[in-house]
Amino acid sequence: MSTITDRARDFWDRISPRERRLVIIAGIAAPIVLAIWLGLAIHDGLDAMEQRNDHTRKALAVLADLRARGQTHAQVDDSIATMPTLPLSLETYLNTAAKEAHFDLSKVGVTPRTPQEKNGFVTSSVSLTLTKLTIAEAKDFLQRIESNSKYVAVTHLELSADSREKDKITMTLEVSSYSKSPPAKADGSGSGSAGSDGSSKGS
Repeated sequence: MSTITDRARDFWDRISPRERRLVIIAGIAAPIVLAIWLGLAIHDGLDAMEQRNDHTRKALAVLADLRARGQTHAQVDDSIATMPTLPLSLETYLNTAAKEAHFDLSKVGVTPRTPQEKNGFVTSSVSLTLTKLTIAEAKDFLQRIESNSKYVAVTHLELSADSREKDKITMTLEVSSYSKSPPAKADGSGSGSAGSDGSSKGS
């Protein structure tokens, strides 16, 4: 320890007064520069974190809005009386919704799922994944899906930020349409007999 101190003292004695001033200034400036550099690095990190959080908040807002609309669709009301018996063409429906949201869906693969019939209703579903969407496009698309028909709903949704373009998102969703089960076909047999003139014969 004393050797280091002696060397430092010898160095200080050998240098000129001007060089001593430069050493003092450097000793003062170095911690300041280091503090500024650390502050900028922390600031950049916080900015990046805030951007990621902002994307997450926007995605959650879209999801919350979607869930609220889904609850509206789940309510049982007199619209069941006007529900169609023919399933809606979801691919055509989604293409229309995409055009209204100002993007093209024609090159996106839409995967149909096997229709499910239960309690007199048929659920037809498709799944698809959209990439490089802006938040506005995703929001408009989801709103169009939910509002263009009360018999269509988004039943599954996953959102994630694009790995290359931070202002874009990737969206995977499942869309379902609902219809009544078609009426059972008559077997052609009657419960009573009729005469050749169309009137029932009694005893």
